[in-house]
Amino acid sequence: MLLIMRRLGCKEVADSVLDELKTKTEDFTKQGNRAPSLAVLLVGHDAASETYVRKKAEACARLGFLHFQYSFDEDCSESELLTLIDELNGRDDVDGILVQLPLPASISERRVIERISPEKDVDGFSPVNAGRLLIGEDCFVPCTPKGIMETLRYYGVETAGKKAVVIGRSNIVGKPMAAILMQRGIDATVTVCNTKTPDLREYTLQADIIIVATGHPGTIDETYVKDGAVVIDVGVNRIPDPSKKSGYHLSGDADYASFTNRNVSITPVPGGIGLMTVSMLMSNTFEAAMRRRG
Repeated sequence: MLLIMRRLGCKEVADSVLDELKTKTEDFTKQGNRAPSLAVLLVGHDAASETYVRKKAEACARLGFLHFQYSFDEDCSESELLTLIDELNGRDDVDGILVQLPLPASISERRVIERISPEKDVDGFSPVNAGRLLIGEDCFVPCTPKGIMETLRYYGVETAGKKAVVIGRSNIVGKPMAAILMQRGIDATVTVCNTKTPDLREYTLQADIIIVATGHPGTIDETYVKDGAVVIDVGVNRIPDPSKKSGYHLSGDADYASFTNRNVSITPVPGGIGLMTVSMLMSNTFEAAMRRRG
């Protein structure tokens, strides 16, 4: 039997989402509505954060969204940031608010996230949206888990009755991912593991779908999965590499190369789930605009 790894590239998935959103946005504005709008707040000069913010601005331009960017130096006070969020919460020309994480240690991420109005929380991080997600109510779904579900749908991966293992328990990926997979209509049987789970293979070898989001390169390799499994790699790790102009290369949490001769479907890094996050942010922003128009 010839064993061939199936690469689940996400550029085509993200592009299909953005193309559909562009058409919806054109129809939306033709009906006399203002274009959807996103306010992005960036504190400090972290290179990765600046790259992510630039990609969000580019996506807004591609779709015809309005985009407001607010940049602060590293020594920005928490009160200054909260004051701006209060102002944006009250502005009728702002549909979505995103604060780029991580924030400096002097600023509480929890207080900042909780300050954003749930109706404008297009990241889906607020306690209100997290609670609504858990109990299956309408809400803004965090962008990475939402992107994972869109990728599974695009590639026709069945979830009903399947065993899914989520490796990672962050509020951004692991916990909301598990909550989504157990919802009616998705109907997976979900196990949540972490880097301290004894004998991780015991769980992953039974899984039909594995979502690995630990932030540790090489968390799993081909010895952790059964034939026919689907591996969604959320990790984006910068590995020092003097042969690269940037000085590093990107690696996921799964050892992608080890799966080459396995009957496994897997998302690559780069070119994988990271591409979905921005498109899902745009989707949430459009949804926010639709809700606010009523």
